[in-house]
Amino acid sequence: MIIAYDTFFLAKQFRNVGIYEYARNLLDEFHAIAAEGNGISLRYFVLPGYSDDVVIGKSQVAGCEPFHTRLLRHDRLWRLGLITGAARRASADLIFTPSPNILPIGAIPVAVTIHDAMPKKLPPELVDRSSRLRMAVWLSAKFSQKIITDSEYSKNDIVELYDQPPEKVSVVYLGYNQHIFNTSLPDLNAREALLARLGVRGPYIFHHGMVQLRKNLGRLVKAYDLLRSRRNLDLQLVLAGPFGFGSKQVIDAARRQIAEGNIIFTGAIDSSDLAILLKGASLCVIPSLYEGFCLPMVEAMACGAPTVVANSSCLPEVSGGVLRYFDPLSEEDIAATMENVLDHSDLQQELVSQGLQRTLEFSWRRCALETLTALTSSNARVKSASAG
Repeated sequence: MIIAYDTFFLAKQFRNVGIYEYARNLLDEFHAIAAEGNGISLRYFVLPGYSDDVVIGKSQVAGCEPFHTRLLRHDRLWRLGLITGAARRASADLIFTPSPNILPIGAIPVAVTIHDAMPKKLPPELVDRSSRLRMAVWLSAKFSQKIITDSEYSKNDIVELYDQPPEKVSVVYLGYNQHIFNTSLPDLNAREALLARLGVRGPYIFHHGMVQLRKNLGRLVKAYDLLRSRRNLDLQLVLAGPFGFGSKQVIDAARRQIAEGNIIFTGAIDSSDLAILLKGASLCVIPSLYEGFCLPMVEAMACGAPTVVANSSCLPEVSGGVLRYFDPLSEEDIAATMENVLDHSDLQQELVSQGLQRTLEFSWRRCALETLTALTSSNARVKSASAG
């Protein structure tokens, strides 16, 4: 069985998007699995100048090989059907795409990762290009042969909202970069230089991920204001990540605290700097309204940061119920939960130890192996149905 791997989201412009991390890490693990001689047979599409440098520069190993095609240059047409032509030339039996970005019709069956049902679950004013996303996910759900998703919560949403049979949807948890996000002590000089550059002057509450409306950062800012109004709180709020849909509204809500140096928006920073900030945080807060998996939460737990999260969507499931949870629609509840953890060192230690234990469940290798199992079993069912 030959699997054609869609590299659409490995273009450079997606480097600050979570799907890029997923697509890149899966391909890295597929490459490593093939190098170990484990019987994988995969072709990934390459176009110099479009696919990521890491993809183009991979050493060739039997079983996981690049397939050069100029068709990848035409990104919109690629999504509308050119990928099927490229897969046919690569002699593929199945197309795997890490996100619902192609029209899954044609002679070659398609397996797609639908990370969540966000376009259906959240109102349009919270989701960029909501109508287009809604249509893309609907088409992928309806016409794909196999769906992979990031959590049981997302699977239930997909089955219910897109009227799909449960057996069509496989849950595969994501991994995280264990070489970067861990409890090893950061270089002190690098840490001091980073904090000075960002304007972090002392202890801080931390959030990382794209600054956008669905992350609910406006309410986090208000909860932080509440916390400061109740007590002499000498903690800054550091929000790390690139600016996305609705970020201006979030920044406007924080304008006064920014001017006073209490709230810091770092913009996009690299993973090694994120790990340094996570390891030094007094508290990490994840107030998202909806997530399919939430890598930032897992990264925070893996770095030994005491973490509190919203009780929404998959967050209690993925965190294993070991954290402290709040109502993301209540600034009062967010503030009270933060205050409770900040006031109790024993609770902080409990969150750290249980969070670290939970992260042992996640790795990109496990994600890749379970993804391959889902892909090969779905292809076997297609052949069985055709033979019948």
